Amino acid sequence: MSNPSDKPDQRRGGEDISGRSLGGFQLLRRLGHGAMADVYLAEQTSLKRRVAVKILKPHLADDPTYISRFRREAQSAAALVHASIVQVYEVGQCDGLNYIAQEYVEGRNLRQWMAAEGVGQLSQAVSIISQTAAALAKAAEYRIVHRDIKPENIMLTRSGEVKVADFGLARVVRSSDETELTQEGVTVGTPKYMSPEQIEGKPLDPRSDIYSLGVTCYQLLAGSPPFQSETALGLAVQHLKKEPEPLAEVCPDLPPELCRIVHKMLEKDPDERYQSGGEILAELHQLHVQRGDIAWPSNLHDWDDASSSSTPSPRGDATRRLQEMMNSPAEKPRGRYSLVSFTAAIAAAFLVGGTVAWLTAEPDPLAGAKAGGFEIPRQQTALGQWYLAGRLDSEAGWQSVIDYFPDKPYFTRSAEKKLAELYLCRGEYAKATVIFERFLASGEENASFRAYGLAGKCFVLAAEDKLEQSAEALEQLQPIINRLGNQRMRRMVEYAKKKINANADAS
Repeated sequence: MSNPSDKPDQRRGGEDISGRSLGGFQLLRRLGHGAMADVYLAEQTSLKRRVAVKILKPHLADDPTYISRFRREAQSAAALVHASIVQVYEVGQCDGLNYIAQEYVEGRNLRQWMAAEGVGQLSQAVSIISQTAAALAKAAEYRIVHRDIKPENIMLTRSGEVKVADFGLARVVRSSDETELTQEGVTVGTPKYMSPEQIEGKPLDPRSDIYSLGVTCYQLLAGSPPFQSETALGLAVQHLKKEPEPLAEVCPDLPPELCRIVHKMLEKDPDERYQSGGEILAELHQLHVQRGDIAWPSNLHDWDDASSSSTPSPRGDATRRLQEMMNSPAEKPRGRYSLVSFTAAIAAAFLVGGTVAWLTAEPDPLAGAKAGGFEIPRQQTALGQWYLAGRLDSEAGWQSVIDYFPDKPYFTRSAEKKLAELYLCRGEYAKATVIFERFLASGEENASFRAYGLAGKCFVLAAEDKLEQSAEALEQLQPIINRLGNQRMRRMVEYAKKKINANADAS
């Protein structure tokens, strides 16, 4: 085999080397090229399968330190075996060429898909977002940060399955700087999709990928990314300082809850974002359950044992009817709005549904856990506990999430919200107020929690005819009401507003 120094054009990636053999791979044709690598369709001769081979560019390959680190990290990435991740098969060197062999995906990337299809249908968009979030959740288990989540790295098969590419060029988060793939202070990624901390060259964790996914989701739903500029510097300033235009205003037909999910991914502060792809999945699955027009991806039906084992029950049907009542817009009141009628109707729906469930239900293996004096069984994961609580939809069920997983703030806070709403349905305002005060005590730094607490107080005070105090809570809520993503609480705030205004008109 000839010396690579005799073929400088090949090493620069300037020449198409289709037809050559590279290790155990026969290069068939060049698929594309970028700043980091040329990509070839190849056949792995030993297994007779088609693969994609990325050949690294010399500005990376000429650095021995980079190559040795790259091999270690790419081998770690190869451990990511997941339906929504392009599998890395092999990392090697041959004839002076450093390459990665990985799964070949027949289809197109998300940028090409958007160019051809335009803004996708709601169900398609949620499917793409969910599968990508599942891939990030898997990477987070291995403490791997992709660092370049963008439409070009999200591949779509002909059947609509998502495959996130380029994890072989990712970074493993470690405690020692000695094993970092890149030097601290060096930004790697695409400016349009970079997180604020990535732009500043700070150490990264999986929450950086969450932000980049948020930018991608915004573009998928709105047709254009949240920030645009002709220069990388202009983009950087916007990522650091500018709030994106509310997605609900750009796309008023989108479900408000989906808009809230995307904006939470786009929080400037990593602590305010979702902490993992699993948290995004949990909320998207809840959106799927609550609506009838969003399909759940078939390859995610078993993404969590608790979700796959959840089956409809008469009690669940009663609970869903209650949720539909709370989610539906209130009818325009005739004269003074009757809180007694509102609360009684909700309670009646719940009690009637519960009675029907008791008369018609098959023996429930969870019945012991529901009864007083029986402990709710602890699940292996916080997500599993959450879904068990959702099946029970009881005070004890939601409290079990809080008791068993106090170190999972996303799930405990969400369980507290469910508890508060359960107490409101029962008319147990004192118990609900304890939770609202707890949210208010989280401080000014967490606007979404504070907004939820103020909204709850506003409603309870109005329900108790303490209208002056309710108006004070409403005044405090107004500057941050856009952080209130919970539509039930928004409707309760609207009820409080009507009651306050009616009282003002009467006086």
